[in-house]
Amino acid sequence: MIVVTGATGNVGRSLVRALVREGEQVTAVARRLPGADRVAGARYLSADLADPEGLAPALEGAHALYLLVSGAGEGLDPDRILKAAAGAGVGRVVLQSSQAAQTRPDSPSHDHLRVFEEALRGSGLEWTVLRPGGFASNAFAWAGPVRERREVRSPFGDVGLPVVDPVDIAEVAARVLRDGAHSGRALELTGPAAVTPRERAAAIADAIGAPVRFVEQTREEARAALLEFMPEVVADGTLAILGEPSRDERRVSPDVERVLGRAPRAFAEWARDNAAAFGGPAGD
Repeated sequence: MIVVTGATGNVGRSLVRALVREGEQVTAVARRLPGADRVAGARYLSADLADPEGLAPALEGAHALYLLVSGAGEGLDPDRILKAAAGAGVGRVVLQSSQAAQTRPDSPSHDHLRVFEEALRGSGLEWTVLRPGGFASNAFAWAGPVRERREVRSPFGDVGLPVVDPVDIAEVAARVLRDGAHSGRALELTGPAAVTPRERAAAIADAIGAPVRFVEQTREEARAALLEFMPEVVADGTLAILGEPSRDERRVSPDVERVLGRAPRAFAEWARDNAAAFGGPAGD
C-alpha cells in the first residue's frame, strides 16, 4: 500500500489516479478531503503532517510514502514525520522538494525544504527526492482574467523557463514509488523547453481559440500581487527566479525522459488539457 500526502493538489490528485490505474492500493491523505472529486478505488483519510502521530491510521500497512508538504514545509518537523513513517513500517519515501532547494542554496524561502531533504537522507529509509522547477499549472492564476477580459498580466514577459506539467511529476513519482529504481537520488524535473510568459499566454489563446492580450507587469506590480497570498520572503524568492533565472534554472533536465522513457509534456499540451479553466473547450 502506498500513502500519498497532499493528495488533493495538482500533483497529488494525478499521482493517486496514476497509482490506482497501475493496480496499487492507495491511501490519499489531505487536511481537507474532497467531496465528489475523488479517485475511485483510493481510500481517503484526513490527517495533518503537523501532527505526525495522527498519521498512524493512514500509514498502517504502508510500504511507501509520497511526502508532499504544503508551502515549503514551514512549521513541520521532518524528523517526527519520518520517525512516524518508519515506526509504521514504511520503507520507501519519495519527497517532493523544489529545484530551488538546490539552485538557490542561500534563499530563505526554501530553507525548510532543504531541511526535509537532509532529514530524509539521514533517516535510514530508502529515499528519492524530486525537485520540480516551475509548474505549468501556476498559469491557473491567469484563469479568471482570461475568462473575464481575455488578458494575462505577468512580469518578465520574455524570460523563459522550462515549466513542468504536474502530470509528469505525478507519473515520475508513481514510477519511483513502485519500483524504487532511482533510490538514493535527487531527480530534477522540468518541461521540454524554456517558454516565456508571453509564449504561455499565446499557447492558452490557441487552446481556447480566442485572442489573449499579454500585459507585462513591473516587478513592483507583480510583487504586490504575490504578497496577497504568500509571505514576503517567498514572493521575493519567486520573483528572483522568474526574473533572473540561473543557468541551471533555464536548463532542460533529462530526468523526466530518463524515468518515463518519453519526453516531458510541453506547456501547449497542458494548456489544451486545461482549456476549460480559461473559458475554452474541455480538454480530453
